[in-house]
Amino acid sequence: MVLLTLVGLLMLFPFYYMIATSFTSGAESAAKTFVLFPKRWVVDAYQYIFNSKVFVRSLIVTAGVTVVGTLFSLLLTSMMAYPLSRNITGQRFYLFLVLFTFVFGAGIIPTYMVVKSTHLIDTYWALIIPGAINSFNLIVLRQFFLGIPNDLTEAAVLDGANDLQIFARIILPLSKPALAAFGLFYAVTSWNTYFTALIYINDPTKWTVQVILRQIVILSQRLDSLSDGQQAAIAQAAPPGETIGMAAILIATLPILALYPFLQKHFAKGVMLGSVKG
Repeated sequence: MVLLTLVGLLMLFPFYYMIATSFTSGAESAAKTFVLFPKRWVVDAYQYIFNSKVFVRSLIVTAGVTVVGTLFSLLLTSMMAYPLSRNITGQRFYLFLVLFTFVFGAGIIPTYMVVKSTHLIDTYWALIIPGAINSFNLIVLRQFFLGIPNDLTEAAVLDGANDLQIFARIILPLSKPALAAFGLFYAVTSWNTYFTALIYINDPTKWTVQVILRQIVILSQRLDSLSDGQQAAIAQAAPPGETIGMAAILIATLPILALYPFLQKHFAKGVMLGSVKG
């Protein structure tokens, strides 16, 4: 137990160091000393970031892409997993196509050509549609659907329900734990979107927060390479680059960290059920 506690503290240390650095004053940061407990906790870096329209806009863009992308991915994944869990014509062939993507990927250039030919370049849909369905999530969700008794669907058919009504009124309500788990997977993936935004989005006003974070990190590295006198002069107008970078990373990390505790129970239950049923 003591060993696990020590390991947990070691895991939390980088996160605490990031928090401490983000609240460090410019003078203390310019001294280039290892700061574990700042002498004076200041919020200059956070004020500087939130006064930046570029960063705030990227947060709004990322939040919108995450919400829409997660709902869109859950809808498509569940709509494809449900028929694959039933005896439909060509089921083996469709499953083969899904499993095929585990081994062979389309590649960056062919995928880019498809996105470009469908006129999705420089649109938010370029961040959502290409990765809307994850094959692993699809297979596990199918296994979860296989565990739902057929008696429920057969009774609904006798009551006159069609496939869409069965899916919406029976299957989805019974699948809340699994949907919550995969919703968290999709949300984390959407929130951390970086490479797709970098190659598909040319308009800086549509960049996600991860792309902006990269710009901030590059800027902080350039500031660190300046002389002490130059850094002191810049520090009078803005906080140090390292402080801004740590604050920006913390702001970009907190939304997902805040979301996880509310979905933790569904997350564990959904993954376990989906992996053993069927």
